This record gives sequence, structure tokens and C-alpha cells, in this order.
Amino acid sequence: MSTLAFVNGLIALAMGVLMGLVALAFPDSHGAFEEAGYSTAVAGALVMLATAHRLGRIQRMHTFLLTASVWLTAGLAGGLPLWLGGLTPVDALFESMSGMTTTGATVMSGLDDQPRSVLLWRALLQAMGGVGFVVTGMALLPVLRVGGMQLFRTESSDKDAAGLGPAGQVALGSVAAYVLLIGLCTGVYAVGGMSGFDAVTHAMTTLASGGYANYDASFGHFDSPFLQWSATLFMLCAALPFAFYIKAATRRSFASEQIRAMLVTLTAVILALTAWRVATSDTAPADALRVVAFSVISVVSTTGFAVEDYTTWGPLAVTAFFILTAVGGCTGSTAGGVKAMRWIVAWRGMRLRLAGLTRPHVVLPLRYEGRRIDPDVFDGVVVFFAFFALTLAATATALSLIGLDLATAVSGALTALCNVGPGVGAIIGPAGSFASLPDSAKLVLTAAMYLGRLEMLTVFVLLTPRFWAAA
Repeated sequence: MSTLAFVNGLIALAMGVLMGLVALAFPDSHGAFEEAGYSTAVAGALVMLATAHRLGRIQRMHTFLLTASVWLTAGLAGGLPLWLGGLTPVDALFESMSGMTTTGATVMSGLDDQPRSVLLWRALLQAMGGVGFVVTGMALLPVLRVGGMQLFRTESSDKDAAGLGPAGQVALGSVAAYVLLIGLCTGVYAVGGMSGFDAVTHAMTTLASGGYANYDASFGHFDSPFLQWSATLFMLCAALPFAFYIKAATRRSFASEQIRAMLVTLTAVILALTAWRVATSDTAPADALRVVAFSVISVVSTTGFAVEDYTTWGPLAVTAFFILTAVGGCTGSTAGGVKAMRWIVAWRGMRLRLAGLTRPHVVLPLRYEGRRIDPDVFDGVVVFFAFFALTLAATATALSLIGLDLATAVSGALTALCNVGPGVGAIIGPAGSFASLPDSAKLVLTAAMYLGRLEMLTVFVLLTPRFWAAA
């Protein structure tokens, strides 16, 4: 436990130092970042000093605690400067957890007039959350066998992906790809007409699949087809596995079953909704394609940027975007949601189960990426879907009991659990915000964002007596 406390202290110290750097860069924070940075850094340093002499190896069961506690520590620390800057404690926690989990749901309004220190901090929260999940997804979640994530261990291990290296090296390579993509995106945004500050902050939230923008109009503030197409491309890049970039660079290998499945699905949906948009409005086909592609990829990548309120496009569009909220990007990306890999495994597993009913004596192996996978992978995916459905139902029920209408409760639960950002309806849709929700609803959604980012099972296992007996 001392090692876990030490790591959490290190996280607090790092975030405190980062707050101090924000305060130095933008003295417009009125002391909030100085106070928060000093308090957080001192607290983290004291915890590290108190536990440094008792460090030891982290056992497998402790990795659950490490994963869950680090994200909670980061979320709490991230909200401190926002609270000292004027938000209520609940709003500050909501905004920080939304940033760290790269959800992008916001309770802040008047973003156009917010101090740059606050806007930068929101972007940094998402940048840290995005890279944090890449590292967690590469190094920890596969080992924990969370809902089929062990497949990613196969993709990044020495045995099955020769040339990529151990999970630690793959994680470092993924971080490098992440930083390079942010730099490239910043340059493209700047060429497209953004200011230097807007380019940097929006590049961070784009590649983090986060969607925090510096303006109340979200990405719609930039009335530029070039910028919107650029954002569409980089949101798609963020939804691809970061190990894919390593394989492409080191082994010239571009084959990926989940990428292929995601691209085919996105193309079909975009073309269908574009046709619907052209048929039901006077929008030009080129404009319809641009806005539809941006909106669909924004939701599927769980970025949550908006250029139009797609809930005004008619019932078909609303239904489609509600379903797309749960799809998610690829395994090993910064995107949230269920993930393409799980949908592929679930679909093939169901097909094999049906085929097995008619041919009970024939062995039908389950394959993914051309390889036969263990039955427990499919079992893990089924368990994940079961926990996902139960958590979604419980969250939506809790929000309904608080007093939210059905559309807000269900879409709010889904968008929080999938870390997407906007829901549907007049309150939390692409043109709204979560500011008007009661504090109790914000706390429920904060918990859902946290659970969704950590794949749920990582947290739920901590609630079992057997875990504490084994730990």
C-alpha cells in the first residue's frame, strides 16, 4: 500500500507543478493556480516522503487499486484550481473529471470570456487524460483482463507482435506518437487561421478525444471548411490504435481488422446521413458531407466537438447519433465507448453460438485479426457488455429519480459512461450544457464518467470482499 500511496503522491506533485507553470504563463488566474499548485505539490511531496522508505513491488491485485486511485487523485487535484477560481466544489469536480476522462461534458458557460489560464488548464486535463489512458490501456488493462482488453496484450507483446517490444516500450512509443500528432495538429490548425493559443489547446483536446473548446459554440466558432475537415481527420487519427502507428513506422504493416471495420462502418453511416440531410433540407451536398462527417466522427471518436446541433436534423439523425454514442473508437486509442474490438468479437461470438446450435458436434473457433483466440476472451466481452448495460440502467434510473426527463437521463448516462460529451435533448444536447443540472445529477454523471474511462470492471472488482482477502 505504501507504493500505491507514493505513486498517488507523485501524481499530485506533478499536477501541482503543472498548475504552477500555468500560473507563471498566465498571471490572469487571480491566485487560484498559485494556491492550488502550492497546496497540491506540498501534499503530494509529503505523501511521497512518508512512504518512500517502504516501497515494494506492486502485486497483480494492487494494480486494480493503482489504476482506480490514480485517476481519482488526478480528478480531485485537477478540480482544485477551478474551485478556487470560482466554481462550486461539485462543478469543479465535474469539470475536472470530465477533462481527465476526456469526456468533454462541461458545466462552464461564457467560455469566450474565460481567462486563458482556465482554458489552458481544461485542455491540459484532457491531454493528460488522453495519454494516461493510452498508457493504462497498453500496460495495465490487458494484464487485468478487463472485458476483452487482453486481446491488446496479444497485439503488443514480444511473442505475438515481434518488433514492437514489451508493453512498456509500446506505451512509450504510443506517447511519442501522441505528442507528434498533437504537434502536427497544432501546425495545421495554425495554418487554417487559428491563433497560436487556440491551435495548441484545440489540438490537445482533439487528439485526446476530449472535445473541450475555448468557445461556447464549440468547434462551430471556427467557420472554416478547412479547419473542420482538418479536425475530422485528426479526430479519426485519435480513434485509431496508437500501436498501429508504431507498426506502420517500424514494420510497414498497415493491416488492422478493427480499423477496417470502423472505417467501413463510418463510411456507410456518413453517406447515409448525408443523403438524409440533403433530402430533408436545402443544404448543399458538399456542406452536408462536411458537417455530417465531422459530427459522426466526433461522436464515434468520443471527442464531442460540435459544429451544428444534429438533434435538429430529424428523428433518424437523433436515433443514429444516440446509437453511435455507444460505438467508440479502437482499442488502444484515446477514444472511449465500447470499442470496435469488442463489437467485432461479440458479433462473431454470437454468430458462432448460433451456428453451434445447428452443428453441435463441429468445433467452430473464434478468430480475430486472423488468429484463434481463447474462449475466455469472448466471455470477458460478454461480461463487459453485461456490466455496461447494468451500469447504464442504474445511472439512467438514478438520474430519472433525481428528476431528469427520460431523454436527458438516458442520453446523459450513455454519454457519460462512453466518455463522449454531448447527449441529446434541449438540455445536454450539442447546443446545451450540463450547467443547469442539479448537483446530485452532476455527481452521478461524474461517477459514470470515472467508471466508463476505467472500463468499469477495474473499479467494480474493488467492491468485492474476495479482492480485499486476496490483496
